Amino acid sequence: MSGTDERGAGGAPVSREALREVFADEVVTRALSRDVQLPYGAGKAVLITLDNGHDHTKPNTFGPAGLLSLDDAIEAARARTDITAVAVTGKPFIFAVGADLTGVPQVQNRDQAYAVAKLGHDVFRKLGELDVPTFAFVNGAAMGGGVEAALHCRYRTVSSGVPAFALPEAFLGLVPGWGGTYLLPRLIGAEQALKIVIDNPLAQNKTIKGPQVRSMGIADAMFEPADFVEESLRWAAQVVKGEITVERPEVDTGRAWDQAIDNARFMLEGKLRGAAPAPVRALELVAAAKDRSRDEGFAAEDEALADLIMSEELTAGLYAFDLNQKRARRPAGAPDPSLARPVTKVGVVGAGLMAGQLALLFARRLDVPVVLTDLDQERLDRGVDYVHGEVDKLLAKGRVSADKANRLKSQVSGSLTMDAFADADFVIEAVFERMSVKQDVFAQVEAVVSPEAVLATNTSSLSVTEMAAKLRHPERVVGFHFFNPVAVLPLLEVVRGERTDDATLATAFATAKQLKKTAVLCKDAPAFVVNRLLTLFMGEVLGAVEEGTEPEAADRAVAPLGLPMSPLMLLQLVGPAVALHVSETLHEAFPDRFGVSGQLRRLVDSGRTEIFGSDLQIDPEVRKMFAGGGDNASGEEEIKQRALEALAREIRIMLDEGVVAEPADIDLCLITGAGWPFHLGGITPYLDRSGIAEKVNGARFHPDGPKAV
Repeated sequence: MSGTDERGAGGAPVSREALREVFADEVVTRALSRDVQLPYGAGKAVLITLDNGHDHTKPNTFGPAGLLSLDDAIEAARARTDITAVAVTGKPFIFAVGADLTGVPQVQNRDQAYAVAKLGHDVFRKLGELDVPTFAFVNGAAMGGGVEAALHCRYRTVSSGVPAFALPEAFLGLVPGWGGTYLLPRLIGAEQALKIVIDNPLAQNKTIKGPQVRSMGIADAMFEPADFVEESLRWAAQVVKGEITVERPEVDTGRAWDQAIDNARFMLEGKLRGAAPAPVRALELVAAAKDRSRDEGFAAEDEALADLIMSEELTAGLYAFDLNQKRARRPAGAPDPSLARPVTKVGVVGAGLMAGQLALLFARRLDVPVVLTDLDQERLDRGVDYVHGEVDKLLAKGRVSADKANRLKSQVSGSLTMDAFADADFVIEAVFERMSVKQDVFAQVEAVVSPEAVLATNTSSLSVTEMAAKLRHPERVVGFHFFNPVAVLPLLEVVRGERTDDATLATAFATAKQLKKTAVLCKDAPAFVVNRLLTLFMGEVLGAVEEGTEPEAADRAVAPLGLPMSPLMLLQLVGPAVALHVSETLHEAFPDRFGVSGQLRRLVDSGRTEIFGSDLQIDPEVRKMFAGGGDNASGEEEIKQRALEALAREIRIMLDEGVVAEPADIDLCLITGAGWPFHLGGITPYLDRSGIAEKVNGARFHPDGPKAV
């Protein structure tokens, strides 16, 4: 194989120039070299700085041109005989965040995909194969290929201020294919490596920070951000002179490695049920890394990347990624942000669990006083104590400082009267889900707040318009529907009532942004988006049980989708009483499409809230309540198909009604509010790919392919 052509097993060579053309729109990250004199007489080093010419809001990435720029810098250093070290760092706040994904949709065939994979290896591996010591000074955010570039260096320092360090590829439908699945487990062991390669990507793309990078042994030293590069150079000089010897624990490639692989395989099977190939492929690569040479390990990564770049899973993952990165930041239909009013104090009506979660979130993100109200002093005290207790947990985990914890506690208070809302700019109710109760609450609030104060409702299904109808200023009422647990699920359904004005809506979106939530504008329609679709989905499963299907079989039917939990487990999490209320609301609005399960009503009437026992089997008493249905049992595939067809039909109706602007908004809601699997790329593209949309509606949701914006 020539140095300028790459080919996979049995494939045709692809020139590097051809790769540049595929990634024609690449924002090129240049590798800028300069000589630095190391302290302590350690000689001269070449310091390579990765910089795409933009500020930190446009991070460094690696496309073909960027990789070749780094290759030129490494080769220039290799040719020199007057240097004692080579170091790589990034522009301010950013090391590098991985491959340039913008060109991936332009990759036309597997040969091109393989060439991209191999080029990354061909360049990065030189960092570990130079005659002089190589150092990665990880000064800022590092993800994907950025992490892998650092792993190829012999030594690594990390800034304590690094906000995010991750190998997120499995989250998108790829594997860490430029050395990650081989180098990382051989550096820190399989168990720790799998947390970075598989566990974190599947936990809503969790990242780690600088101190964890050091404690896990990925970095050899850590320094403060203010003088990070200078301190890293001092440390490197001592390594070069032999004054510091980096000692790394020996990696157990025996029983511990195999056990870590077995545990991860068990977890993946339970979580994904074979629905996502990328995490499984990543696991296979890590499993084999213990016995492979570097050449064998890198070659296997090349083949894996070539396969996955051409997969439907990656197309789906990139669409979902764009939804979260682009559409979520520019919500469709949001008014001019300049219309938003400042929020300097927040009121929360209620003191239950949801109210407590809301109070904590508003206090943390807005850094303003938050007052909870309730008619009962004991309940009010419990609500405030809950918030204070959660703050103590944050302090214990190091998530907030002692000063911040004290300030948060002082900002959250309780009151038995709504007079405490007199100077509040934003009041949200989190009381019992009954229209008359919520109308009465808003009438009381309106009597004490200013005419401009926003009145928000956390209702999950009731009409915002009806809730505001009896007020003097119905234009300042908006739906502000969070999902439980509030700290975990990003979605916030912002609901515009018939008389909600632009200033109120703009304030709602501005507040949502401060809360770091993904806001989606919804029409005031029963149950809005997520609860409407989840209720329909669960209804199909419960309907099958009523017809005579075993509950376990019906619950298992949708497992091939790789959902975060089964329908009956979701029913337990939501709460049978809440689920019944939403289904009754939807049945009243759409009796031809939404039924009310008699078995669910029996469960609620019994007072039981748990469906599963501690052994995760359906409780025998609950099973009796589910029994006694018909004798027309359905097969699991039939139930899954029925549920998906119902979703396709309902989504088409919702789009025709204007509940949201576009199919992308439906997808964003289900991904961020219901945990729809990222690897499926949104419900509407999935229904298109599977043929269900055309079968049910006569047309695809995305005739020209899914686009996030």
